[in-house]
Amino acid sequence: MLRIEYVYWLCGALLLAASGFDLAARRYAPAAFWAIVAGCFFAADAVEAAAKVGNSLPAQLAGASVIALGLIAGSGALTRRAVTDEDNERRRASAERLRNWLFAPALAIPLVTLLLALAIPYLTFGGISVFDSRQPALIALGTACVISALAAMRLTRARPMTALHESSRLLDALSWAALLPMLLAMLGAVFAATGVGDAVAHLVSAAIPTQSRDACVLAYALGMALFTMIMGNAFAAFPVMTAGIGLPLLIGEHHAHAAVVGALGMLCGYCGTLVTPMAANFNVVPAVLLELRDPNGVIRAQWPTAVILFAANVILLDWLAFR
Repeated sequence: MLRIEYVYWLCGALLLAASGFDLAARRYAPAAFWAIVAGCFFAADAVEAAAKVGNSLPAQLAGASVIALGLIAGSGALTRRAVTDEDNERRRASAERLRNWLFAPALAIPLVTLLLALAIPYLTFGGISVFDSRQPALIALGTACVISALAAMRLTRARPMTALHESSRLLDALSWAALLPMLLAMLGAVFAATGVGDAVAHLVSAAIPTQSRDACVLAYALGMALFTMIMGNAFAAFPVMTAGIGLPLLIGEHHAHAAVVGALGMLCGYCGTLVTPMAANFNVVPAVLLELRDPNGVIRAQWPTAVILFAANVILLDWLAFR
């Protein structure tokens, strides 16, 4: 059975390889940064098992690792790896040869993820599930990434070591921003656990007529978009807005379909991601990598799309969630 732990271990192995490449290049700060992150991926099971028996030391070590990551990132030592003219010429020649086929491996990731996520419940061998059913979406995504990497190597005729080198280069280019989705998702869980969702529910109940279905839909959609703009990631906004508005008002009071509320609520949050510099890994890092003159050029290009998509998501939420 393919378990979710295998995906985490694969991520840890990739990060450890990136650390090794940086260490070989005498880039000690990035090497330490990625090694610490890799250790967190490898040790996640140990931390969880220790917490169940009341041993807090592994969790404290994980917390110390997060502090160390913050200190390394804040020191400014995570500089980008130097790119030579030879590297640029090689990439340009490969791009001219492959043209639009370059997008095929990237587009295969969401397609394969969707197909696998739908097929996982039916993939059995001898009465045993091939994939772990605890986290089907993450397992499907991890499998899709492996398939995409193999397809990219076949398409470009590159060796596995080249794939590892390029992955390390991209990680160094993204720097600490590569960790933002994970950190912000955990921050959203912390907010939900500390009662921020209850506070939001109280404020919303005082500000809008909760007996109005449309008002609750608009409050939830706007809350997802605005909180995402503040936090930089819809994963951080989702537990707070769903606990504060989605569950008690839309699902509990107005009997909305939970799956529709969750799916379209996340899409409303993604619209906020398109228009905020807090989503540095989406909107700031690409501007730096592309050397745009305007650091907010990505946001300026995306905001009309964000507005149109947000309006469409609100209409779909109000229409589909109560059918």
